[in-house]
Amino acid sequence: MALLRDRTALVVGGAGGIGRAIAEAYLREGAEVVVADRAGADVRIDVTDDASVRTAVAGAERALGRIDVLVNSAGILTEAPLLEMDPATWAETIAVDLTGVFLCCRRVVPGMVERGFGRVINIASQLGIKGGPALSHYAAAKAGVIGFTKSLALEVAGHGVLVNAIAPGPIETPMVAGITADWKAAKRAELPLGRFGTPEEVAPTAVLLAGEPGGNLYVGQTLGPNAGDVMP
Repeated sequence: MALLRDRTALVVGGAGGIGRAIAEAYLREGAEVVVADRAGADVRIDVTDDASVRTAVAGAERALGRIDVLVNSAGILTEAPLLEMDPATWAETIAVDLTGVFLCCRRVVPGMVERGFGRVINIASQLGIKGGPALSHYAAAKAGVIGFTKSLALEVAGHGVLVNAIAPGPIETPMVAGITADWKAAKRAELPLGRFGTPEEVAPTAVLLAGEPGGNLYVGQTLGPNAGDVMP
């Protein structure tokens, strides 16, 4: 049975990695999907620019008629110890990984509230819970996503809009491919499963949160497909 039949979804950052796996899973489950990304997508978007976000959301709404599900999966990841980090690196990471979530929600959630239904799924990271060496900027942004998710959930749950986060552990994506081999080897050694996950192993959590009745009771939650890296 198609779990997301009659659902419409905007997947931001859906041209690759976890976002792409989620978009493909949604299509398999019967949803209509618009993918927004910097390139290779149905709609182009720069999540750090409010005008670009506004234009992209308007385009998605024209294509879909409405947006039932918003997935915020756009992100960047770089290594930079604090003692070596320049302000531009910090600012770029916060802009893409945190402010972009705010800007997309700001443009999409009002329509959900007006219609009395919506699902927002923000892709965070287990590093937003536990931190990581040379990743203070990334961990700070993802911790912000988790806090933002909880706060927005409290604001809009009464209007039928459920807001949750997914905090994956290390996943084999192009974004993680840029991290040093030493860091990845050390991280694998820490994981109870002894391996990184794949985007396809994260996507079912996003299907759960978007569907009914499976996602109906999740409000402000952070679900963790993380290979045992974090055990709340």
